[in-house]
Amino acid sequence: MRNRWAAGLAVILLTAPHGAAGDGDAILRITGNVTGGAVAFDLDDLHDLPRVTLETSTVVTDGIHRFTGVLMRDLLAGVEADGDTVTATALNDYAVDIPVADFRDYDVIVAYAMDGTPLDRADKGPLWIVYPRDDHTALQDIRYDYRWVWQLARLDIR
Repeated sequence: MRNRWAAGLAVILLTAPHGAAGDGDAILRITGNVTGGAVAFDLDDLHDLPRVTLETSTVVTDGIHRFTGVLMRDLLAGVEADGDTVTATALNDYAVDIPVADFRDYDVIVAYAMDGTPLDRADKGPLWIVYPRDDHTALQDIRYDYRWVWQLARLDIR
């Protein structure tokens, strides 16, 4: 069942109206080892993909929050990413290497909303990599905290 769903997502991603990485309205660019070269997504493109919701706490907010977004593993599968490492870069040029294994092992999402409100650039948006921190003791290690890239702008697959 999961493979059929992922295959359907690949069709959605590859036929969605996203364009070359130079698109002016793009909020996320995926570069590196992806089919067809660099791909750019605007917010509408991401909203057209299957949504997931994740409830978890963070180290930079109080309490438990509900995040809405797209599973990172499905986003990468949809652009046929091929690599072991994703370099996630924020609008402020903060960059961190994330093992692709994280996205296979955990339901990591690219969130575009928190508690039903769109993420704003002034407060960690418009996109934020969010791990299911409360679901796995291993994710409460500081190594993973550095991988929660807010104001996400680029993913480079190597």
